[in-house]
Amino acid sequence: MSNSGVDQELIRELAALLKETELSEIEIETDNLKLRVARHLQSASVSVAPAAAPAPAAAPAAAPAPADMASHPGAVPSPMVGTAYLAPEPGAAPYVSVGSSVKEGQTVLIVEAMKTMNHIPATRSGTVKEILVEDGQPVEFGEPLLIIE
Repeated sequence: MSNSGVDQELIRELAALLKETELSEIEIETDNLKLRVARHLQSASVSVAPAAAPAPAAAPAAAPAPADMASHPGAVPSPMVGTAYLAPEPGAAPYVSVGSSVKEGQTVLIVEAMKTMNHIPATRSGTVKEILVEDGQPVEFGEPLLIIE
């Protein structure tokens, strides 16, 4: 009874890593395998949602609810769980700021996951209307990162 070559030890290691790092999910994708390990937390302070997770309390109070922003046609969602960085390195100028003009495919920020820096591209050309995350903020899969109109 083989699981199509899926290494049970790898799954156990990822589950242990979830617990150790207090992440809610980890996803790995290679040419022939896509593996997602997730856990559901029962804490009142943690919310797990399949579409868009709520932004931390550090988000600007005047911003619309993140769930509303996730359905915005110009929303750029996080493709993974990780940490968002607005600049290529500490102390450097951010990739974009509110009012910046961007072209589709242009890097707008980075999401670091498992020590890998993942460049997040603009999903469309336009103007950055709102940045919904802070530099160094943890983000969930599908969470809106910024709005381009």
